[in-house]
Amino acid sequence: MILGSGARQRVGGITLAVGHVESDRPLVGLVAGRRVGNAVARNRAKRRLRSVLAGLSLQPGLGYVVIASPGVVTAAYDELVGWVTLAVRKTEERLR
Repeated sequence: MILGSGARQRVGGITLAVGHVESDRPLVGLVAGRRVGNAVARNRAKRRLRSVLAGLSLQPGLGYVVIASPGVVTAAYDELVGWVTLAVRKTEERLR
């Protein structure tokens, strides 16, 4: 279970949990709870996060869970890219 074990990192408006999984490819999960906003805002947050994650090279054998806060909906896209990139780098370093 990734959220119970592994490494966590909070950067800006996201929290990233990373752990080892039995898979030959990276697994990604997105969480946008009700505190992010209504259904439209939650879906927008997840779409934005998917777009950012598609541009990154994630390590096979790791599972990534990105937990959004309300700031994900209103943050500039470049800022969001910076948050996710930094969080991924820090958590992957911690797992080595």
